[in-house]
Amino acid sequence: MRNDSPAPPALGAGGAYHIPVMRDAVVALLDPRPGRVFVDATLGGGGHAAALAAHLAPGGRLIGLDRDPDALAEAGRTLAPFAEIVTLVQARFDSLPQVLDDLQVEMIDGILFDLGVSSHQLDTPGRGFSFKDPDAPLDMRMNPAAGGPTAADLVNTLPERELAALIRENSDERWAARIARFIAERRQGTPYRAVGQLVETVLAAMPAGARPDDKHAATRTFQALRIAVNDELTILGHALESAVDRLNKGGVLAVLSYHSLEDRIVKQLFARLSGRGEGQGPYGTRPPAVVELLTRRPLAPAAEEVAANPRARSAHLRAARRLPD
Repeated sequence: MRNDSPAPPALGAGGAYHIPVMRDAVVALLDPRPGRVFVDATLGGGGHAAALAAHLAPGGRLIGLDRDPDALAEAGRTLAPFAEIVTLVQARFDSLPQVLDDLQVEMIDGILFDLGVSSHQLDTPGRGFSFKDPDAPLDMRMNPAAGGPTAADLVNTLPERELAALIRENSDERWAARIARFIAERRQGTPYRAVGQLVETVLAAMPAGARPDDKHAATRTFQALRIAVNDELTILGHALESAVDRLNKGGVLAVLSYHSLEDRIVKQLFARLSGRGEGQGPYGTRPPAVVELLTRRPLAPAAEEVAANPRARSAHLRAARRLPD
């Protein structure tokens, strides 16, 4: 990590949209410098991207991807001071190879994946990600304009066993079978349309003594549905591996994850690509030691950051550097 880089810029508009978690550690690991080409594959409000872009001029470039049009609009405002070197693209992060081809960019020097849902998405009741507005539609799509099933579609149509498996596998919710049973029973009378309906069902299904003290009892169920609606885990491994393919020698891939399922995928992929794991994995075959690990164990936010931004408490930061051939 570099310790001599200038301080990142103030958060500006991006800080109001989504506070960039572990921003300084991300910048130190990715090591942006003038003339280099970087990608923020999960742009959000642009807080991380602005911190990276501040180090890339002159001659550098930052490409930002996000599937959420609201995020792109906010990031555009945050990154306005760096407009000459920034390109924003509405796309899922697994579209990275096509995006780079379209921009005629062959290789990059660094890329960041900040996984999960942003603070803005959680705080916007109409998106259905949070519990703030019980009357909000149960949607959860990152890009509603793209269509596809909503969370309401899943809870209303999936067979009980499939719904239980979805909740369990995407969140490790121990009460998944009971929650799915309660959902299946209640939807026979009234289909699910709003956030509050699902929250009430989860609370009814989960014994009071089993409810967690540190978060809402429905958090895991909402997480599981969000992951399924947006196909988050399915595309993650492929996206990370394609990012490594486009890294220049010495380029760095950094990933911020917020729950064990994401972190497990990142950890296993990094282990395999560094020659520490199996040569054959779920995302294809790789020769050993394609990358070197910059984080043997994931970095976590300092207590001061968690106090200022409680949503950072579960963050894990891992990074790897592409090796020479």
